[in-house]
Amino acid sequence: MEALELLVRNTSEVLTLEGSHRERAETALTPRPGACVGIRHGRIAFVGQESELPPNAVSLQTQVLDAEGGFVGPGFVDPHTHLVFAGERSAEFDLRNQGATYLEIAKAGGGIVSTVRATRAASEEDLVRLALPRVQRLLSHGVTVAEVKSGYGLDVENELKMLRVVRRLRALAPVELVPTLLCAHAVPEEYRGRREDYVRLCIDEILPAVAREGLARFCDVFVEDSAFTVDEARRILTAGRALGLVPRLHADQLTACGASELAAELGAATADHLEQVTDAGLRALADANVTAVLVPTSTLFLRMRPYAPGRRIRDAGLNIALGTNVNPGSAMSENTALALGLACLENGLTAAEAYWAATRGAALSLGLQRNGRLAVGDAGDLVLFSCASYRHLPYHLGVGHARTVVKSGRVVLRQELNSCG
Repeated sequence: MEALELLVRNTSEVLTLEGSHRERAETALTPRPGACVGIRHGRIAFVGQESELPPNAVSLQTQVLDAEGGFVGPGFVDPHTHLVFAGERSAEFDLRNQGATYLEIAKAGGGIVSTVRATRAASEEDLVRLALPRVQRLLSHGVTVAEVKSGYGLDVENELKMLRVVRRLRALAPVELVPTLLCAHAVPEEYRGRREDYVRLCIDEILPAVAREGLARFCDVFVEDSAFTVDEARRILTAGRALGLVPRLHADQLTACGASELAAELGAATADHLEQVTDAGLRALADANVTAVLVPTSTLFLRMRPYAPGRRIRDAGLNIALGTNVNPGSAMSENTALALGLACLENGLTAAEAYWAATRGAALSLGLQRNGRLAVGDAGDLVLFSCASYRHLPYHLGVGHARTVVKSGRVVLRQELNSCG
């Protein structure tokens, strides 16, 4: 056996996540008590007991990481973020705390439109500089892959600018970024009263320009009273799919508007939010094998009820992914640990279900078959945690326990953390 480049040993357990979302979650995590993990050429080469390592597996050149009795799992995958933007909206946060609603703020000219103004005024260099610390904060929680949406440009030039920033960030940060076009996030100010003209701009100009440059893997639409109708979303997503962009939807967040049914109709990769999803919508999503993406940090931040019905979603047989939805208006937080805790406390998931959703479930939602799992041949992305069990993560609410983060077999983050005990 060729010598390993990196070996992780002295673990409480290694969660390999080689199961399926259709299994009991505790089984799907496939824990390997006391196992070690070996990486070669950036990929998992060995998972098993240290006594089972082949001869010559460890050489003087092998980097050995001591897990110090903590558990090891795959790097977290954040399936829903808006990391690239300029400006901040703390004044709106204060207004909401005084009773104003998200829709009231949006109709008064705040909300997404205010971030659009700031983002349009920013250069690519500005946006890179602002986004890098956000990526670093995700990494500090153990995130090694994150989806990133555009959606604060809302014209050809600025949507392309945002997605080019995502491409630049991929070369600068040790987190793999998956780009999504979200030109249908809101109707921009200059098209107020001319909705159809903006829909045509998305279909005829923005989508083709993005596809020509290969800047996005997905196309997303915010379907809501304050954003786009089901029919408008169908047209935009169908046009995107014809150009090779996989459909996703912001679905049934504020109202039950039929977005889940549309996601099922289009065979979308995901339906995200789902706070107001109906039983009919859940049945449609399950039949179409659409992943449900939960973002409970956003529900908390907006002081809304209800939270997405995670227990019903899980019981309906859907794969679940869990994201932070970090963005300037409805979830200004890169705290993956908080999302895990809220998924249990408010969405009704178990600790194992929440952990699956933040790792393997999220990776599958992005079409990443070799991420969010630690089987031989998978990406060498893993996290050494300062606690002995994944159950501690949602329990120790909002506190990160990623001690060491490895991306593609390379240590990209070390943090001095005390063991949880």
